[in-house]
Order: sequence, then C-alpha cells, then structure tokens
Amino acid sequence: MHHHHHQSLGDAALAGMMPPYEQAPMFEPPRPRFIFRMPRVVPNQKSKFESDELFRRLSRESEVRYTGYRERAIDERRMRFVTDCRKGYAELSFLASGTNLQLYFNANHNPYATEQECDFEKERNKVHLRSSFIMNGVCVRFRGWVDLERLDGVACLEYDEGRAQVEDAQLNEQIESHNQRMAESKRMYAPTPPEEQMVPHPRPLPCMAPETLNNPPLRWLSFE
Repeated sequence: MHHHHHQSLGDAALAGMMPPYEQAPMFEPPRPRFIFRMPRVVPNQKSKFESDELFRRLSRESEVRYTGYRERAIDERRMRFVTDCRKGYAELSFLASGTNLQLYFNANHNPYATEQECDFEKERNKVHLRSSFIMNGVCVRFRGWVDLERLDGVACLEYDEGRAQVEDAQLNEQIESHNQRMAESKRMYAPTPPEEQMVPHPRPLPCMAPETLNNPPLRWLSFE
C-alpha cells in the first residue's frame, strides 16, 4: 500500500496535476528560487518621517490612552496596566489619529531593550515609557507618560537616528546580496551559444588545467 501511494504521486505528477513550477525537464537542473525578504525599512527613512502626514502628527506631543481590557472595570484595568508594563509591554493609542501601538520594553520582545524605559519611580502616580520600533518602514521611538489613575497621558514619536543607521546598513547589505545572487543565477543559466552546446562543462572545474581557470565566464560576476 505504501509503495502504491508513492506510485500514485508519481502518476499524478506525470499527468500534469502538480503545479507547473514543480515540473522541470529531466536534463535541466531546477533553477534556485531567490526569495527577497521584504525590507524592514524604507530607503529614505528620515525624509519619510519628516514629510509623511501621520508621522508629522505623531511627532507632536498629544494624548495617549491605555486600550487594554476595555470591557473591564477601571480598578481592574489599572491593575492590569501596571502588570502589563512590569511584564514588558503595553497597548496604547494616540487618540487624535486613532493609531494603536503595542509597545515592548523587555529584551524578550525587543532587541533594542537597552534603550527602553518603563519607569514608575520618576514621577508619582505616573509611568514614563520609552520604546524603539519600526513603523511603516521608519525607525521611531515612542516617548511619553501615562497617569496610573486615569490611564491616559501624553506622548510623541521621535525619529530614531541611531537605529535608522543600523537598519539602513542591513538594508543595503540585503539588496547587494540579492543582486549578487541574481547576477550569479543569470551567469549560471545564461543561454548556451549553439557552438558550445556539446561542451559537457561550460564552467571551469577545479580539476581542469590552470589556464582554463582564466576563461571569460568567471568575469561575468562583475557589476556595471
């Protein structure tokens, strides 16, 4: 039965029931599929932060409110807000724009935890919060405070210059790596000229004579 199952899968593939991209002629090795991960940031973070209408509104100090457990009584919500903050996260909303944020303050959730703040000591009956994250492709920092009785407060978003530089470097590295792999793919799978169709090894192998290692194909990796 087990053997028959595998046989039926093979029959299905031969019958053309498998997706077209799974079918490859037996004499041609399957081409690698390159997946370009969606970049975490946009190429021009600072100009987007300064020109985007939403960021311009959020960069001005305005009212924020705790949005967790809205259906619960105020006493329980106060307790849960403090508990959430001490665990390392908080759900807050900028009221004017309706922008909801899930902020993180601890190392388990946020790689930038060393720059986070969740300070109950700075001011009586308030918690001061600071959290860095990426929003709409831009590195930003939430900075503000929340009143522990009313569960609202004042906050703004700042452009996080330091983190933006780190993410920019990673973005450039990612793009360069992707371009190199695409160039390598084009080199490996370039159409073979008719007169070379019978050459068994279009690319030089390590065991070949040294002079063959200087063949032009090795220079196809160069970028314009």
